[in-house]
Amino acid sequence: MKLFPYGHATHPQWRMAAGLVLAQLRAHMALPEYASAPPLGLLYITDHYAPYAQELLGYVSAELPEVTDWAGTVGVGVAANNVEYFDEPALSVMLCDISPEHYRVFSGVAPLVQGGQGGSHFVPHTALLHADAQTPDVPELIAELAQRTVSGYVFGGLASSRQQVVQFALRGDGNMAGQGKADGVFSGGLSGVAFDAEVAMVSRVTQGCLPIGPLHTITGMDNHVVLSLDDEPALDVLVRDLHIDLEQRQQALTKVRATLVGLAPAHDVAIKRTGEFGDAVLVRHIIGLDPSLRAVAVAQPVEEGMRLTFCERNMAAARADLMRIGAEIREALEPEDMTAELAGVLSGETSASPHPARRMAGAVYVSCAGRGGPHFGGPSAELQIVRRALGDVPLVGFFAGGEIAHQNLYGYTGVLTVFTTEA
Repeated sequence: MKLFPYGHATHPQWRMAAGLVLAQLRAHMALPEYASAPPLGLLYITDHYAPYAQELLGYVSAELPEVTDWAGTVGVGVAANNVEYFDEPALSVMLCDISPEHYRVFSGVAPLVQGGQGGSHFVPHTALLHADAQTPDVPELIAELAQRTVSGYVFGGLASSRQQVVQFALRGDGNMAGQGKADGVFSGGLSGVAFDAEVAMVSRVTQGCLPIGPLHTITGMDNHVVLSLDDEPALDVLVRDLHIDLEQRQQALTKVRATLVGLAPAHDVAIKRTGEFGDAVLVRHIIGLDPSLRAVAVAQPVEEGMRLTFCERNMAAARADLMRIGAEIREALEPEDMTAELAGVLSGETSASPHPARRMAGAVYVSCAGRGGPHFGGPSAELQIVRRALGDVPLVGFFAGGEIAHQNLYGYTGVLTVFTTEA
């Protein structure tokens, strides 16, 4: 597996942006360290291009006949190595050097099947998943699709758009089994790419929130409503942790609206005071207060015994946690036995391509539309942190309306996945 060619551009006219991206892709494909004929393309566009999605897909697929399969979606922003495009017309493309027998593109009309079913010999191990937030029961559908993979792990995000929501899913010459006359651009449902166990990758989740109170145990609940925390009325606990006075209504509501809850399974200590939330933590909105029941309603069904902390989005915590997962991925992919010379090269890596010992072929980063550069201190700051952590690795991604990892739908989260080469 060689490095994945990638390109990105912004332009008021989609055809001009696509032309710039194609030039970058072809330049990469001409270099010996990059793949010359990768078969799988990942295509992400901002919502400015959504009305032209079909024309755009047709154009890039015709210009790149060696790329037989396409997947992707739309976001209010798209990402590439060291840069993010928010609120402007842009696209980001990466071509993956993965043999066709090791992946399957799927969509609502050509769903992913478990290994051995329907006469398929392909056994899905994990999947890159794109979903439409307007699809009914989308969290349950994500979990159900994850169960069709051997690992139970899927990664990706919900499409985000201020107009048309589209997904790309095109296989072969358009003759995806079950696709019929579908042309590779879909609205609604789920789509993506499944990979078998031969496709090696490392994936991590980062959440940029900081606890503003102690960790509590849910001792009373009714579906989405938290009735009591530590055997005390939940609203009373919230008032104390947030240091608010409900008599000062406007000031209190402003503070509550800026507050989230971090939820973890019973007896889980994955919530740390530093903001380093574990993967098991789901960050959700507070959606209501009930003074008569002294209760707090949250945007997630809860269970008795679950752990809960009130938290807020925090720039410093987000930066620190993003650097943490980048360091974890980098460490996981470094050789176990390194000479002092090699360690010095890797620590000071500044070349246009990462050192072969790093074993990174390409990466996909899906971040919350509520994060991005401004939340990290400046334009493209989030992607610059990723680059400093991983080096100059081919990368594409988008800013989502919800992030997918494991079998869960997250919020205010980044999901970073690196495709690795052979050791």
